Amino acid sequence: MDNNLKRSIILEHYQNPHHRGLIENSTYLKTNMNNESCIDELNLMVKVEDGIVKDIRFDGEACALCISSASIMTDTLIGKKVEQVEDILQNFLNMVSEKEYNKEILEQAIVYDEVSKTPNREKCVLLSWWGIEKILNELKAK
Repeated sequence: MDNNLKRSIILEHYQNPHHRGLIENSTYLKTNMNNESCIDELNLMVKVEDGIVKDIRFDGEACALCISSASIMTDTLIGKKVEQVEDILQNFLNMVSEKEYNKEILEQAIVYDEVSKTPNREKCVLLSWWGIEKILNELKAK
Protein backbone atom coordinates (compact mmCIF):
# COMPACT_ATOMS: atom_id res chain seq x y z
CA MET A 1 0.00 0.00 0.00
CA ASP A 2 1.23 3.47 -0.87
CA ASN A 3 2.59 5.47 2.09
CA ASN A 4 0.40 8.49 1.29
CA LEU A 5 -2.68 6.27 1.35
CA LYS A 6 -1.57 4.78 4.69
CA ARG A 7 -1.13 8.25 6.17
CA SER A 8 -4.51 9.31 4.84
CA ILE A 9 -6.28 6.29 6.39
CA ILE A 10 -4.52 6.79 9.74
CA LEU A 11 -5.35 10.51 9.80
CA GLU A 12 -8.99 9.91 8.88
CA HIS A 13 -9.41 7.37 11.71
CA TYR A 14 -7.69 9.73 14.16
CA GLN A 15 -9.79 12.76 13.23
CA ASN A 16 -13.05 10.79 12.93
CA PRO A 17 -12.63 7.65 15.04
CA HIS A 18 -15.26 4.96 14.64
CA HIS A 19 -16.95 3.43 17.71
CA ARG A 20 -15.44 5.99 20.08
CA GLY A 21 -17.40 6.67 23.22
CA LEU A 22 -18.30 4.39 26.08
CA ILE A 23 -21.86 3.42 26.98
CA GLU A 24 -23.58 2.22 30.12
CA ASN A 25 -24.24 -1.47 29.53
CA SER A 26 -23.40 -4.29 31.91
CA THR A 27 -23.35 -6.91 29.14
CA TYR A 28 -20.04 -5.58 27.78
CA LEU A 29 -16.68 -6.89 28.95
CA LYS A 30 -14.42 -4.00 29.93
CA THR A 31 -10.75 -3.26 30.40
CA ASN A 32 -8.44 -0.30 30.85
CA MET A 33 -5.16 -0.21 28.99
CA ASN A 34 -2.35 2.28 29.43
CA ASN A 35 1.06 2.76 27.93
CA GLU A 36 3.52 3.37 30.76
CA SER A 37 5.93 5.16 28.41
CA CYS A 38 3.50 7.90 27.24
CA ILE A 39 0.04 9.37 27.81
CA ASP A 40 -1.89 6.69 25.92
CA GLU A 41 -4.75 5.32 28.02
CA LEU A 42 -7.79 3.59 26.58
CA ASN A 43 -10.90 2.05 28.04
CA LEU A 44 -12.35 -0.75 25.93
CA MET A 45 -15.79 -2.36 25.98
CA VAL A 46 -16.59 -5.49 24.01
CA LYS A 47 -19.96 -7.17 23.53
CA VAL A 48 -19.82 -10.84 22.54
CA GLU A 49 -23.04 -12.76 21.83
CA ASP A 50 -23.28 -16.30 20.50
CA GLY A 51 -19.55 -16.37 19.78
CA ILE A 52 -19.64 -13.20 17.67
CA VAL A 53 -18.14 -9.80 18.50
CA LYS A 54 -21.24 -7.64 18.22
CA ASP A 55 -19.70 -4.32 19.29
CA ILE A 56 -16.48 -2.73 20.47
CA ARG A 57 -16.36 0.73 22.04
CA PHE A 58 -13.34 2.69 23.20
CA ASP A 59 -12.44 6.03 24.68
CA GLY A 60 -9.53 7.69 26.36
CA GLU A 61 -6.64 10.04 25.84
CA ALA A 62 -4.05 8.89 23.36
CA CYS A 63 -1.86 9.85 20.42
CA ALA A 64 -2.91 9.79 16.77
CA LEU A 65 -1.51 6.30 16.16
CA CYS A 66 -3.22 4.83 19.21
CA ILE A 67 -6.62 6.36 18.44
CA SER A 68 -6.47 5.48 14.75
CA SER A 69 -5.39 1.92 15.54
CA ALA A 70 -8.29 1.49 17.96
CA SER A 71 -10.74 2.84 15.38
CA ILE A 72 -9.41 0.59 12.62
CA MET A 73 -9.42 -2.36 15.02
CA THR A 74 -13.12 -1.86 15.81
CA ASP A 75 -13.99 -1.76 12.10
CA THR A 76 -11.90 -4.87 11.48
CA LEU A 77 -13.23 -7.01 14.34
CA ILE A 78 -16.91 -6.14 14.79
CA GLY A 79 -19.17 -8.79 13.30
CA LYS A 80 -16.52 -11.51 13.31
CA LYS A 81 -16.64 -14.81 15.18
CA VAL A 82 -14.36 -14.95 18.23
CA GLU A 83 -12.15 -17.51 16.44
CA GLN A 84 -11.73 -15.12 13.49
CA VAL A 85 -10.93 -12.27 15.87
CA GLU A 86 -8.25 -14.39 17.52
CA ASP A 87 -6.75 -15.19 14.11
CA ILE A 88 -6.78 -11.56 13.01
CA LEU A 89 -5.30 -10.50 16.35
CA GLN A 90 -2.46 -13.02 16.10
CA ASN A 91 -1.70 -11.97 12.54
CA PHE A 92 -1.69 -8.29 13.55
CA LEU A 93 0.70 -9.01 16.44
CA ASN A 94 2.91 -11.04 14.08
CA MET A 95 2.95 -8.19 11.56
CA VAL A 96 4.04 -5.63 14.13
CA SER A 97 6.67 -8.07 15.44
CA GLU A 98 7.96 -8.65 11.90
CA LYS A 99 6.93 -12.30 11.92
CA GLU A 100 5.08 -14.14 9.19
CA TYR A 101 1.46 -13.04 8.86
CA ASN A 102 -1.52 -13.20 6.50
CA LYS A 103 -2.03 -9.67 5.22
CA GLU A 104 -5.27 -10.63 3.46
CA ILE A 105 -7.25 -10.85 6.72
CA LEU A 106 -6.00 -7.61 8.29
CA GLU A 107 -8.15 -5.29 6.17
CA GLN A 108 -7.23 -1.63 6.87
CA ALA A 109 -5.02 -2.64 9.81
CA ILE A 110 -2.36 -3.37 7.19
CA VAL A 111 -1.55 0.38 7.30
CA TYR A 112 0.65 -0.37 10.33
CA ASP A 113 2.83 -2.89 8.48
CA GLU A 114 5.91 -0.67 8.85
CA VAL A 115 5.43 0.50 12.44
CA SER A 116 8.32 -1.73 13.54
CA LYS A 117 10.64 0.75 11.81
CA THR A 118 9.85 3.09 14.71
CA PRO A 119 9.86 0.76 17.73
CA ASN A 120 8.83 3.50 20.17
CA ARG A 121 5.49 3.72 18.29
CA GLU A 122 4.70 -0.01 18.39
CA LYS A 123 3.02 0.19 21.81
CA CYS A 124 0.82 3.05 20.56
CA VAL A 125 -0.48 0.87 17.73
CA LEU A 126 -0.74 -2.28 19.87
CA LEU A 127 -2.48 -0.91 22.97
CA SER A 128 -6.09 -1.46 21.86
CA TRP A 129 -5.23 -4.84 20.29
CA TRP A 130 -3.67 -5.97 23.58
CA GLY A 131 -6.90 -4.87 25.26
CA ILE A 132 -8.93 -7.11 22.97
CA GLU A 133 -6.53 -9.96 23.67
CA LYS A 134 -6.96 -9.41 27.41
CA ILE A 135 -10.76 -9.39 27.13
CA LEU A 136 -10.80 -12.54 24.97
CA ASN A 137 -8.57 -14.30 27.51
CA GLU A 138 -10.97 -13.30 30.29
CA LEU A 139 -13.89 -14.57 28.22
CA LYS A 140 -12.18 -17.95 27.76
CA ALA A 141 -11.49 -18.18 31.49
CA LYS A 142 -15.23 -17.91 32.28
